Amino acid sequence: MFQIIGIVVLFAMVFGSFIISGGKLAVILSALPHELMAIGGAGVASFMIANSLPVIKATGANMKKVFGGPKWKPTDYRDLLSLLFLLTKTMKQKGVIALESHIENPTESSVFTRFPSVMKDHFAVDFICDTLRMMTMNLEDPHQVEDAMENQLEKHHHESLQPSHALQSLADALPALGIVAAVLGVIKTMGAITEPPEILGEMIGGALVGTFLGVFLAYGLVGPMATRMKEVVEEELSFYKIIQSVLVAHLHGNAAQISVEIGRGNVPSEAQPSFLELEEALSNIPNES
Repeated sequence: MFQIIGIVVLFAMVFGSFIISGGKLAVILSALPHELMAIGGAGVASFMIANSLPVIKATGANMKKVFGGPKWKPTDYRDLLSLLFLLTKTMKQKGVIALESHIENPTESSVFTRFPSVMKDHFAVDFICDTLRMMTMNLEDPHQVEDAMENQLEKHHHESLQPSHALQSLADALPALGIVAAVLGVIKTMGAITEPPEILGEMIGGALVGTFLGVFLAYGLVGPMATRMKEVVEEELSFYKIIQSVLVAHLHGNAAQISVEIGRGNVPSEAQPSFLELEEALSNIPNES
């Protein structure tokens, strides 16, 4: 919602100042369809050339992040910490083997299914289960487990940021594509050099609309959207860092309560539960039989 307000303010300030200063909006509107076709069409084409189909699809899907923000809410972080508390507590009391049935089929697990918000994220569930599976194979060196988890996170991080990088590349290209459209307009104008000055002036003004559109779209819309998308993705990735910090803390011999408290420290500030809020959430979890 805040981003939509920003777009409205952007258009109001840019075009409002142009009109107030005596500019004729009709010149821009008459040239807009052709210039937008040249710049927008070339931008889409270059985007398709530069990126694979999965990245293109992911960019389209991630556009909702620009306006909707991170998918994880404060309650989701509490759910994740509660799930990790149950898992680490069970490991402390009964050993890793007690979790085998849960990690082999989490969709039917009495532990995992208590937290449907976490279950919706396949990577989070797989990340937890794969790490616990390594522990059942007697890989209990905290440093080795941390390195293995870090490698998984780096891979996921790289793939998650590809759409924002692709969108930023498009933003970087738009000013140059605007120049291309403007040059075509100048070529068109030079072909009509015998026309009266008022006609040539309108044609030159239309050509400059191309340069304006390229810069305006790059720095006013596409670039900020790419930045916002990257920001949201980075915040969402902190969700998985919590998993890593809690499970590694457990391997260092900490109690379940201490492990999840260490994980709480990685929750983004605006969504971070207080110590008392987390303690209340954990106390409301029935014991796993």
